[in-house]
Amino acid sequence: MIEGLIVKAQSGFFTVRTGQGDIVCHLRGRLKQQRRLTDLATIGDHVLIEIQPDGKGTIEHVAPRVRALTRRAPGGFGRRGQRAAAAEREQVIIANPDLAVFVFACAQPTPHLRALDRYLVMAEAQSLPSVIVANKVDLIGLEAAEDVFAAYPPLGYPVYPVSARSGEGVEALRAILKDRITVLAGPSGAGKSSLLNAIEPGLKLRAGAVSEQTAKGKHTTVHPELHALRGGGYVADTPGMRALELFDIEPDELDAYFVEIRPLVAECTFSDCTHQNEPGCAVRAAVAAGAVSPSRYESYLRLRRGDDRGSLNNPA
Repeated sequence: MIEGLIVKAQSGFFTVRTGQGDIVCHLRGRLKQQRRLTDLATIGDHVLIEIQPDGKGTIEHVAPRVRALTRRAPGGFGRRGQRAAAAEREQVIIANPDLAVFVFACAQPTPHLRALDRYLVMAEAQSLPSVIVANKVDLIGLEAAEDVFAAYPPLGYPVYPVSARSGEGVEALRAILKDRITVLAGPSGAGKSSLLNAIEPGLKLRAGAVSEQTAKGKHTTVHPELHALRGGGYVADTPGMRALELFDIEPDELDAYFVEIRPLVAECTFSDCTHQNEPGCAVRAAVAAGAVSPSRYESYLRLRRGDDRGSLNNPA
């Protein structure tokens, strides 16, 4: 059998990069028969394949994942608000990434920081290092962009002001991608494909404009794909997500995934403190003292209550 890395997933077919070149594969039937609540294979998975006489391959084995960036698979709600069974599956955006780059536009569309907080929780749950790209900095200027994302560098999330159009900041971003498997993720219209074209001009990915009527981005990336970088490493362009629901994270676990809240939990009077209205809550005291951002605290509360069901374009 031959070892390989899945670099593209589309309609049940997987392009696997091997020492013998790229081979289009499908999953062996016995793998498909496994009942799992997650994707059996996706980009970033390390696999073993066998090549068939027609030159195509079959995936015989998928190696265990070190980590993955995931969300709850999109699905509807029943008449009484009950989640449809299909929505209880995990959708793997990328397997085994080394770094997550969350791309948000400074303007056009307006950045929704509660959506960014949700992405960061997903990454924290997988111990996935994350950085933030403030794209389209040319629309508002560097100082204004730094103000918009000011809450994040003190928490350990570097912010890179970038303009795919002018090239500002692209070289610094290119340097952090070197020799890593990186995922670019963010809402539609943030400019991920344009940014990738600036980082690696030979990709020539299709980029879309933001709708003037809705101020929302249009999907341009349809299928997730890993692109090789000339300087070394891979970067994944993922479809823009208009809904992002956390998978397998219980409400009482959320405080562990907000890095500024996590160390305060042990100081609360009650061990099961929800940080909402209990007396002696160290988290609420930190918010009142200005040590925890009110916006980040509000993101925590809304995620805990499940107020918005994961909408990225219109977070409540």
